Amino acid sequence: MNKSLKISIPVLLILGLMLTSACASAGAPTMPGMPTMPAPMEMPPPAPEGFVDKGEYTSAVPEEPAVERKIIKTGYITLEVESVVEAMDEVAGEAGELDGYVVSSNKYEHERGISGSVAIRVPAESFEDAFERLRELAINVPQERTQATDVTEEYVDLEARLHNLEATEAQYLALLEKATKVEEMLEVQQALSNVRGQIEQIEGRMKYLERTSDMSLIEVTLNQTKGLLAEPSWSASGAVKSAVRGLTTFGRGLATALIWIGIFCWVWIPPLVIWLRRRRRTRG
Repeated sequence: MNKSLKISIPVLLILGLMLTSACASAGAPTMPGMPTMPAPMEMPPPAPEGFVDKGEYTSAVPEEPAVERKIIKTGYITLEVESVVEAMDEVAGEAGELDGYVVSSNKYEHERGISGSVAIRVPAESFEDAFERLRELAINVPQERTQATDVTEEYVDLEARLHNLEATEAQYLALLEKATKVEEMLEVQQALSNVRGQIEQIEGRMKYLERTSDMSLIEVTLNQTKGLLAEPSWSASGAVKSAVRGLTTFGRGLATALIWIGIFCWVWIPPLVIWLRRRRRTRG
C-alpha cells in the first residue's frame, strides 16, 4: 500500500504539471472561481455623419442658408463729347443693351455751348461693364466716382419685423371672428388697420431696397467740346464797335421812351397844366 502510494504520488504530480502547462499555453485559467479575462474587442468603425453619443442616428444638422447681400451701387461720370445730342442717344442705347433703362435726361444750351445729363439704371452685375462702355463714348473723362452702400442688415431687420406683424395680423383676424359686440369689433378693426399700415410701409421699403440693389444708378454729365465759344481777346476796334453798339442801343431806348411819352401825352399834360395854374395863382 505504501509502495503504491509512493509510486502514484509522483505520477500525479507529473500529470498535474503537464495539465497546468497545457492550460497556460491555451491562455485559459484553470483555477476554479477566478474570473475569465474577456477577449480583446475590436475597434468600432468610425461613426457615420449625424451619429450622436445617445445611441441613435440623427439626420445631419442643415446649415442656415446664406443671406443674400443687398448692396446699392451708384455711379457718377462726366464725359466730354463732340455732340451732346448724339451722346444722349448713345447712352440710352448702351443702357438698353445691358437690359437697363433711362431714368431722366436733360439738355442745356448756354453761352459756352451745350451740355446735358442722363440718368440710367442697369443691372448690378453689369455696373462695371456700363462704365467701360460709357468711357468709350467720350473724348475725355474728367470726372468719375462710384459709391456702394450695404443695406443687408436693414433688409433682414425689415423682413423679421414683417413676419412679426403678419403673425399679429393673423391673431387680430382670429379675434375679429370671435368678437360678438360692436365695440369689440371696432377696437379690433382699428388695431388691425394700424398693423396693416405698418405692413404696407415695410413692404414698400423692402421693394425699394430690392429694386435699387438689383438695378444700379449711373448719372452721366455730358459736356460738348465741339463749337465752344472761346473767350474773345481785347482790341481797340472791338472796343469801338462795342461802344457804337451801346450808343445805338441807348438811342433806340431813348427814342422808344419819347414815343411812349408822346403817345400818352393826353394822360399827363392836363394834370400838369392844372398844377401850373394853381401855382401861379398861389404866387399872385
